[in-house]
Amino acid sequence: MKRTERTELTVAKILEAALEEFGANGYAGGTINNICKRGINKGLIYHNFKDKDELYLVCLEKSCQKLVAMIEESGCASDQLQYMKLRMHFFTEYPNEAHIFFEAILQPQEELRDRIRQILEPFEAINERIYRSVLSSLTLRDGITEEDALNYFRQMQRMFNGYFSSSAYRYMTLDKQIKEHETNLAKLLDFMLYGIAKGGTQK
Repeated sequence: MKRTERTELTVAKILEAALEEFGANGYAGGTINNICKRGINKGLIYHNFKDKDELYLVCLEKSCQKLVAMIEESGCASDQLQYMKLRMHFFTEYPNEAHIFFEAILQPQEELRDRIRQILEPFEAINERIYRSVLSSLTLRDGITEEDALNYFRQMQRMFNGYFSSSAYRYMTLDKQIKEHETNLAKLLDFMLYGIAKGGTQK
């Protein structure tokens, strides 16, 4: 076996153990020592990764890439309902990736915030693309531009994620937070786009 192949296998093994560790314990609770307990040599970890931060960020990047690839391959980039169903399927099917992904969105480590934002950019771009596609099929109110609607979407998304980062969800398991987040996000998008009141009730 060539050296490059051995290196690739070693890195893959490290990342598999790290995904399990950070998926189970998050960034704060995850440790290099615990990763080593999964049959990984500590020297090999530090030979391939600078430190815990780099290893965590690579795990996040792999998780994000996996989700983005699944969305792109599904062809649902213009179907909001199918998009939300696919997201829920991914987060159910890949719990370690889901835990790492949602921790980065809802409770990012302050010192890693800028790098996390960069890693999540492809996912955020898909969110905006889906929303823009839905908007293109609607007739907007007079005076409301597509950019106005997109800015509103961005603001609401930040507020929505902020609420899930609040003390209201402090004692809820991450799995339940993910389910609540995805269920309520689908409702929020529907309310934002189509309203909550039936027309013709006011005189």
